[in-house]
Amino acid sequence: MPDMLKSTLEFLLKLVPARFRTDIPVVPVVRLSGVIGATTPMRPGLMLSNTARALERAFETRNARAVALIINSPGGSPAQSHLIFRRIRQLAAEKNLPVIAFIEDVGASGGYMLACAADEIICDPFSIVGSIGVVGGSFGFPKLMEKLGVERRLYTSGERKAMLDPFQPEKPEDVKRIKAIQKDIHEHFIALVEERRGSKLKNSEKKTLFSGEFWTAQTAIEFGLADSIGDLRSTLRERYGEKVRTPLISTERTFFGRKIPGFTSLENLTRQPGLVADLLAAVEERAWWSRYGL
Repeated sequence: MPDMLKSTLEFLLKLVPARFRTDIPVVPVVRLSGVIGATTPMRPGLMLSNTARALERAFETRNARAVALIINSPGGSPAQSHLIFRRIRQLAAEKNLPVIAFIEDVGASGGYMLACAADEIICDPFSIVGSIGVVGGSFGFPKLMEKLGVERRLYTSGERKAMLDPFQPEKPEDVKRIKAIQKDIHEHFIALVEERRGSKLKNSEKKTLFSGEFWTAQTAIEFGLADSIGDLRSTLRERYGEKVRTPLISTERTFFGRKIPGFTSLENLTRQPGLVADLLAAVEERAWWSRYGL
């Protein structure tokens, strides 16, 4: 090819927008951040329904060499965690693309399950990783009801339908039942981690690994729960070159997922009962993060 023609083609190529060029590698990025599962309509957590489209768009990106996940989640619903996990694995298999997870503050419990959907888990030195276990809790008010002189009237069909009702005394058989359910979920979680992490896990520490405990990044790496220390920008540039494009594929947001203008006073809260539930959901979400010292 004559030098002049080659130079002309190179010049014309530079005029083509980067997103249309096949010579520039692309690694689309999906951010999975927050508590997993439904909270209130105005504070939706991570769910398959609001992440599926972003994941599909990421894996369908032209010239994609891999898909990167930014994970920052203290966990939440086991079912929603697993549904998102499965969708990521299905898309990775269909498109034959590697998946790289980058954990920020926390990748714990259900958040760690999301990380396990990746072929490689990379952490910040200060990341919190692990918490492979199951937790559930509520409050009990029977003594308060008695003190206030309030009578609880509950009508059911089915002897276990009112199991763990917070306004009735706790029954040992109900606690035994809920613990059996938690044990079953925990065993499935353990099996998922063992399948995805395989021989990387330190066998001598498995009892500790699956105790629900969590660690900082370096210890998690030593246990085989994560692979290395790093950050998204440096890692992807090192692997795919300085020109690698990393478009952020945003998750869908509805009107109910946005802040409501004027949400500033207690008076507004009392006038809009839905916002009271939203505030309580925010407190609960704060409790999830606080478990990891954040």
